[in-house]
Amino acid sequence: MKVLSAEDVRRLVPMPAAVAAVRDAFRELAAGNFVLPPRQIFGDGTVLVMSAYHTPTGTAVVKKIGIALDQVPAIRATVIWTGNGEQLVADGGSITTLRTGAVVGVATDLLARADASRLALIGTGAQAPDQVRAVLAVRRIADVTVTGRSADRATALARQLGDEFPDVKFTAGTSVDEAIADTDIICCATSSTTPLFDADALPATVHVNAIGAFRPTMRELPRNLLATASTVLVDQREAALEESGEIIDAVTSGVLSEGDLVELGAALSVPPTPQGRTVFKSVGVGAQDWAIAAALARD
Repeated sequence: MKVLSAEDVRRLVPMPAAVAAVRDAFRELAAGNFVLPPRQIFGDGTVLVMSAYHTPTGTAVVKKIGIALDQVPAIRATVIWTGNGEQLVADGGSITTLRTGAVVGVATDLLARADASRLALIGTGAQAPDQVRAVLAVRRIADVTVTGRSADRATALARQLGDEFPDVKFTAGTSVDEAIADTDIICCATSSTTPLFDADALPATVHVNAIGAFRPTMRELPRNLLATASTVLVDQREAALEESGEIIDAVTSGVLSEGDLVELGAALSVPPTPQGRTVFKSVGVGAQDWAIAAALARD
């Protein structure tokens, strides 16, 4: 049995490799090559169990997640990958943040302007750094604004990322509206239960990623953004309609229909033509965990 720490995960699968692995996994998902049992949710989302089985290789992954938003880190998880007579056990927290960042990289590469150079990050928690790493893996970003409720935490994260990416200018702040007023890409990584901004505060052309809200009671995106976006991309339609508070609200209110939701795997085969404002909403699927675990098993 191979046992890998968080440090091992980071060393063996850097973000560009993670983006490529997750992109391939979504192509496989669209081709019908995964069995994805419904996510098991316990304790109002405080414990989650996700699994995925890749039929062409006969390999599988199971992830158990504990979520406590009042703790640091908020996510504690373990991933078990099995197949070909081998078994791998790895730190699931690092895999979760890495694969969540990677899927944002895939979606951003599809929908953001090719010349995008400005990124606004909303949120300073455990998921936030990999959102930036993923966008920088697919776009030449020159300026990043880190925004959070705590000025100290925003400053600390901006300093940390600035050390990692010395050629990028990082600025910290607490005003969401100021951060998003003149940017090309937005990444939302918060546990908010109310929208973080109004669509009227956005530039006319912008791509928005939202990965923080993972319960029906949580919302990062405003209804009027989803109503007017030229493309609303989701990782998986069924999962979004079950778990995404903003997608559930938009469909229930009638501003979106289920058919308006474009699945990422399908979009990789037939890329949309983005115009104006675009959105990617992710709640995560087991195929992403499989992608990272399979890459670790190969190394």
